Amino acid sequence: MLLVIDVGNTNVVFALFDRKGTGRDNIHARWRIATDPRRTGDEYAVWLVQLLKIEGYETSDVTRIVVGSVVPRAEHNLTVLAEKYFGITPIFAGQGEARWTFEIDVDQPSSLGADRALNCIAASHIFGGDLIVVDFGTATKFEAIDFHGAYKGGIIAPGINLSLDALVGKTAKLPRIGIRAPDNDSVVGRTTEEQMLIGVYWGYVAMMEGLIARMKREIGRPVKVVATGGLAILFDTNTDIFDAVETDLTIRGLAILSEQIDT
Repeated sequence: MLLVIDVGNTNVVFALFDRKGTGRDNIHARWRIATDPRRTGDEYAVWLVQLLKIEGYETSDVTRIVVGSVVPRAEHNLTVLAEKYFGITPIFAGQGEARWTFEIDVDQPSSLGADRALNCIAASHIFGGDLIVVDFGTATKFEAIDFHGAYKGGIIAPGINLSLDALVGKTAKLPRIGIRAPDNDSVVGRTTEEQMLIGVYWGYVAMMEGLIARMKREIGRPVKVVATGGLAILFDTNTDIFDAVETDLTIRGLAILSEQIDT
């Protein structure tokens, strides 16, 4: 089986795939842990090996490990995890035999993060055509991908939780609130909490709708908009800008990359 590891700035996602395919139905299990570059390979193993057993798997069932990382400091400890507990040298997305094979048509191709590259691979494979991918993570990223699968550039904006942390952290009296969809469409809040939620939630919706409209005008061709990341479903309920929501886009990109290595 294939174990893929998506290392983001906030969370590390582990997912177990059947190596016979990359579709949603071939994801046998997925687990999430907070990103901590100091976490050792042994600490990962205590957690992961137990979760594998709960799902009915052993470390010997894993025959390949592919890692996509935007946190370089975490990579050594994940290598220790793979080699010590699985007997496998991990493959890192964008490096060596897993180097990017699609065109990165920007001024600094080497600066493209692994998560963004993997989203490009998966979106082009699953949907095809001209695409805009919106990834809700620590930062919210907008990717423009043409019908050949080439990455043409994009946008990086503060993630919604990052924006909320800044709002609360830089004010003396505003309370911490949870991110959720408002109870109604009103944009005139009656309490401080309502006003904060409206500002963060509807402000974010307006930002996305405005940026995507501008991207579509600049692309100048029919384009499909795909959303991914943990908060994608939360926003999809109150806007019609997304043509599809694929929450597993990045880990599916890792599985597709693994398939490409074999061909």
